Amino acid sequence: MTNRNSLLSDGTLLNAPFLLKPTGKDYLWGGSRLNDDFAKGIDLSPLAETWECSTHPDGPSTVASGEFAGMTLAEVLKVHPDFLGNHPRTKGELPILIKFIDAKKDLSVQVHPTDEYAARYEKGQLGKTEMWYVLDAAKDAKLIYGFHHDADKEAVRQSIQDGTVEKYLQKVPIKKDDLFYIEAGTVHAIGAGALIAEIQENSNLTYRMYDYNRVDKNGRKRELHVDKALEVANLKASTEPKQPLRVLKYRQGCALELLCRCKYFEVYRMIVNTERCRRLVGYQADSTSFRVLLCTDGCGSISFGEKETLTFFKGDCIFVPANSVKMRIHGTAQFLDVRG
Repeated sequence: MTNRNSLLSDGTLLNAPFLLKPTGKDYLWGGSRLNDDFAKGIDLSPLAETWECSTHPDGPSTVASGEFAGMTLAEVLKVHPDFLGNHPRTKGELPILIKFIDAKKDLSVQVHPTDEYAARYEKGQLGKTEMWYVLDAAKDAKLIYGFHHDADKEAVRQSIQDGTVEKYLQKVPIKKDDLFYIEAGTVHAIGAGALIAEIQENSNLTYRMYDYNRVDKNGRKRELHVDKALEVANLKASTEPKQPLRVLKYRQGCALELLCRCKYFEVYRMIVNTERCRRLVGYQADSTSFRVLLCTDGCGSISFGEKETLTFFKGDCIFVPANSVKMRIHGTAQFLDVRG
């Protein structure tokens, strides 16, 4: 598996970046933009989600370049747990999951449990706190974020049965470049017309409260989890989310801004433009944590080692092991730079 180009002079393995290939999901609310805009080449219609960086068994990522090509990311990290870094939150496993989401139609109204609830009632699974970064949005696109006013559990339950629960829900207009932090327990839904990058805990626990009485391709309504949803949902009035103050920090060929920092992950937006300068952008993950580069626009290349080059395009996802080799990024592109 090891080749001479992946070795340092002392024979140890280079912690080199590699491309990931996602698993696709054909949920009924999806569209075609993940294939159309990001050239995913996944034979699903609709294509609702791509799980870009994932070790979750419901949608594992596969390595698409370098010496580990063909292995799942989970298999690689089992052999090389050092790629995760020494941050306490890794605990020997990838703590995050990264997705692209194309909402041609409204997603179900849903809620995710906390880690504590999941550990107690869901066989030790993780809860789910997540962050959304809006890549594109139709003119009238909205998302659901909590309740307008304090809500009563039984009244909400009855409104779900009656199909009138939307009257309680807070709808927030969205536009390109917005970001939202969705804490576990927050009732939420992505609305039609949104193209989203999602960074979340490594979990697939979703309690569906309401699904507009839709049926799937087999004519069946999707399962609801009303009892569990009402058990974990925050029924207090939610303050309408405001966009945080964001500050771009510039250096030659690159600009960086912090989007989100929480106990589960850190996310930055990185803008690279080396077309007009000779200096390439230096990049490296330290021993603390791995990094993931999700290319949301543009293209370019990453060079490392003596002659190694990795070419990337819009929609690509690149895993950078902790304590990585020093890299140089060239091109005109935007990334979400995710750190565990």
